[in-house]
Amino acid sequence: MDSSDQASQSSRPCMPRRKFIKDCVAGAAGASALGTLCGSGLALGDRPSPMRPNILYIHSHDTGRHIQPYGYDVETPHLQRLAEQGILFRQAYAAACVCSPSRASLLTGMYPHSNGMLGLAHLGFSLNDYHQHLLWTLRRSAGYYSALIGLQHIAKDPNVIGYDKVQEFPGNHVEQVAPAAADFLKNLPKQPFFLNVGFFETHRALRNPGPDEQPRFTKPAHTLPDTPETRADMAGLKASIRALDWGMGVVLKALEDNHLADNTLVIATTDHGISMPHMKCFLYDGGIEVRLIIRGPGGFEGGNICESLISQVDLFPSLCDLLQIEPPGWLQGKSILPVLHPFLPGHHPGATFENKHYSPSTRKVTTVTESVPRIMEVRDEVFAENNFIVAYEPVRAVRTRRWKYIRHFGDRRRPVLCNTEDSPSKQVWMDYGWAERVVPKEELYDLLFDPNETSNRTEDPAALDALKEMRGRLDRWMHATNDPLLKGPIEPPCGAIINFPDDISPTDHVEKVS
Repeated sequence: MDSSDQASQSSRPCMPRRKFIKDCVAGAAGASALGTLCGSGLALGDRPSPMRPNILYIHSHDTGRHIQPYGYDVETPHLQRLAEQGILFRQAYAAACVCSPSRASLLTGMYPHSNGMLGLAHLGFSLNDYHQHLLWTLRRSAGYYSALIGLQHIAKDPNVIGYDKVQEFPGNHVEQVAPAAADFLKNLPKQPFFLNVGFFETHRALRNPGPDEQPRFTKPAHTLPDTPETRADMAGLKASIRALDWGMGVVLKALEDNHLADNTLVIATTDHGISMPHMKCFLYDGGIEVRLIIRGPGGFEGGNICESLISQVDLFPSLCDLLQIEPPGWLQGKSILPVLHPFLPGHHPGATFENKHYSPSTRKVTTVTESVPRIMEVRDEVFAENNFIVAYEPVRAVRTRRWKYIRHFGDRRRPVLCNTEDSPSKQVWMDYGWAERVVPKEELYDLLFDPNETSNRTEDPAALDALKEMRGRLDRWMHATNDPLLKGPIEPPCGAIINFPDDISPTDHVEKVS
């Protein structure tokens, strides 16, 4: 920072508290973010009336961050426009690397081993209690009408979840789901509403590449060698992403055409990383990274980029914070509203503002001058897990800004190949001996110098302190959340369909648990 910047910031007047609250996202989010950030015990009379925006939760399968706003070579103009209007979170992560557990964590605010979704819903796994789904809290506490259009993948029967309206389609592809969602918005739904729009895309089977996705000019996933097979595989993914973006555009346009956009909070995300080897179904960053774009009331605007660490379990408590409703006691995430702080008017990094802290012990309010950090954090670690995909493979992971630590449970030291979907890319690895690769008991990666997680540092004396720290972080989390792995292997529920760990394909030797 040069001297002129410092002089400008030092001469900036402290912002009065009431103006700060007003600027702090024009409603409930302002007071809520302030209270969450500073822990103040301010009277409710100081807070504005709760806001009740509509909520559009719009999501896809297996997309990771592989869209244009994150810099990937695939045109997604509608998602790009959404990012330019809202806030794009560059460090958002799923709590699991496979579909149902990840989605269930977002919608319950709990990790999979706490909410019960230890595997895939269509293979016999379910939530412990569907009343812990976000929609029930929105209905009880804020009167929200709820609708599901398209994919959900947290229950065999969508009607057990509790939506007021359910509309699914064979395949749940964008061609059916997007127009149905647009019709819902056109027909003046009850407000406020919570609308869940889910697309099958970009799950396998992938679309056929078109003129814009020529395999010969396509770069494969970063985990894979550059071969004709891996290029063609990625071209198919790009074609599916293009179809997804079209569907997103249809729904977002319907919001605008029906004058709902200004009062609708759009949460656009996905369940986990793309379906390529060492990505989906693995706890490397490529498996748990997710796109997250939020636009709408509460300060989610301006085309800003948020660098803060975010877990999808944080979205449920964030909505409670924004709407000023009592958060359920089971929530394990943290409100992300404080990360909006640097984006508020007059609150660029380094700026100062006055904040009031109430002390219950002295019953006094003190005024403190605080400054806005470059990156506001609500957490310094994110956690992720795997239990069952098609076969049992218990793994836990913790990630900080600098380090990733992964722990594999049990005695198996070879890949569980059937947990990776069949694909041309998988076959390339199989042809060159993937089945014989050793899976270490522990993995530690320095994400600053090794962002692709290829150099395991667990045996490096120079990384011993980091290894001890990350082991401790994981152990504390497992105990705090009463992880069943602490007591030994996890048994699948009766009726679940599982594979044997030695199977090659998800279609091999499937058996039903009795």
